[in-house]
Amino acid sequence: MATAMYLEHYLDSLETLPMELQRNFSLMRELDKKSQDLLREIDKASDEYLSSVRGMTPEKKAKRITNINKLFGKSREFSDDKVQLAMQTYEMVDKHIRKLDMDLARFESELKQKTLNAKSNNTDTEESKLGEKERKRKKGKKEEFLDEVPKKKQKKGRNLELPQIQMTDTIPAVPISITHPSDVLDMPVDPNEPTYCLCHQVSYGEMIGCDNNDCPIEWFHFACVGLNSKPKGKWYCPKCTVDRKKK
Repeated sequence: MATAMYLEHYLDSLETLPMELQRNFSLMRELDKKSQDLLREIDKASDEYLSSVRGMTPEKKAKRITNINKLFGKSREFSDDKVQLAMQTYEMVDKHIRKLDMDLARFESELKQKTLNAKSNNTDTEESKLGEKERKRKKGKKEEFLDEVPKKKQKKGRNLELPQIQMTDTIPAVPISITHPSDVLDMPVDPNEPTYCLCHQVSYGEMIGCDNNDCPIEWFHFACVGLNSKPKGKWYCPKCTVDRKKK
């Protein structure tokens, strides 16, 4: 669009240039013809003067010389007019050349600015898209993780215990209390069951959740983090505690 505008304006400014050039060249040709005619007339007058100068009176000699000088003067005037026309024609063409250079420079500057703006907008859009994708990825990862966590553990800080095993009438039910990950190493474990905590074991016993929403582990066994009961207020795992101190 900008290219068409510059081109249209420049072509409009060139509309009268051919006629002006043609007029100037025609005037220069006429002046050149008149100058050439005068030079031939001067040559003729000079030859006549030289051939008859010995028999002329001083007054006639002076008259002939004055006439030849006048012819030279007219020829010089025609030559000066021709030079002026040539300079005017050059300035006329040079003016359009300078205008073209200015328009090209302005157009190039605008084109560079548009390119920079387009790159800046694309960069902002790409960064926004990347940020949105990253947020969605984290959100999806967290939702997927929470889907694998038993419902009883999705409320942070809630004590989790294994259900009591119902025995026969002769043997009363005995609650099973597991206080350390090593106690469950001999238990059969489903390979598809997710693992948690610093020990990378399955969920069991009492567990507590880290209050850092970006915590990669999130759930921990009481025994693995040195807890006997749920602490008051917010609780952060050892890794998140170190990261928070660095900030």
